Amino acid sequence: MTTEPESTALIVGDDGLTRPSWAESSDLMREYYDTEWGLPVRDEQGLYERITLEGFQSGLSWATILRKRPAFREAFHDFDPDVVAEFTETDVERLMDNADIIRNRAKINAAINGARATIGLRDDGGLANFVWSFQPSTTPAPRTYEEVPTQSEESKALAKALRSRGFRFVGPTTMYALMEAIGMVDTHLVGSHRRGSSGVWPTEAQ
Repeated sequence: MTTEPESTALIVGDDGLTRPSWAESSDLMREYYDTEWGLPVRDEQGLYERITLEGFQSGLSWATILRKRPAFREAFHDFDPDVVAEFTETDVERLMDNADIIRNRAKINAAINGARATIGLRDDGGLANFVWSFQPSTTPAPRTYEEVPTQSEESKALAKALRSRGFRFVGPTTMYALMEAIGMVDTHLVGSHRRGSSGVWPTEAQ
């Protein structure tokens, strides 16, 4: 998820919990921050969904994607790669007519290609093992969002590797956002109530 430029501060919410300002921008964003963002995702379907939605988010806000996520899940059959991999041009046109999702032909085709690539990775240990093999040895400990990296050597390598397997819209910045979202790095701001909550990083790494 790409945070909005103004989201640089921690805010104490009405519930007494400290969050970054972007997480206090709406009830939807607060729930996402508190219950999903930064927690490990290690299953094939979950990772395929995250990669696909990060691709659709390119050029847009994550709040827009989050509002449309139920419609995306319905349109893409809960991001079941076996189903999406069988989509035809008829399905592409159906999706292009669906005003409840992002109607971008290139991104829709990328989602279909990504499903086929996900299936192709099963012979090499699967998508989850593939993605998590790029986990870095350390995690940032940012105090403001100016200190949060937008990409890393690992996100560059992951983007390159995914592209080589047939994925699209998986640039280094997008893949760093994925790594943040699935807990591969912990970029919760120091002082946030969610810092260190993923269980991925030992206390001394926080």
